[in-house]
Amino acid sequence: QVQLVESGGGLVQAGASLKLTCAASGRTVSDYAMGWFRQAPGTEREFVAAISWSGGATYYADSVKGRFTISRSNAKNTVYLQMNSLKPEDTAVYYCAADPAGDMSSWSIAYDYWGQGTQVTVSS
Repeated sequence: QVQLVESGGGLVQAGASLKLTCAASGRTVSDYAMGWFRQAPGTEREFVAAISWSGGATYYADSVKGRFTISRSNAKNTVYLQMNSLKPEDTAVYYCAADPAGDMSSWSIAYDYWGQGTQVTVSS
């Protein structure tokens, strides 16, 4: 069983940066694809970014491409999301997720393990 814990969220002004961290425990996730999703109030959970097990491939939603960077440290069993040039529309709860099949899917149903989420609020 994999446990995921997100951290690094907070309240920032538009244009600022934040780095989210997802720490995995229970087993190594070095052979899993990992993803970040977000959910704003009253909306469905949406895909943000995904990374392959090796870190050699990444995939982003169009809304964050060029501003967000996903990375991982398999030695630390950790995944990161660097968020730059934040906008008010980035405000949401951000979730980390693990996909044992390694598909790097943008579909939330592909991910078997989820964290509790961390709140990111961007003020204008």
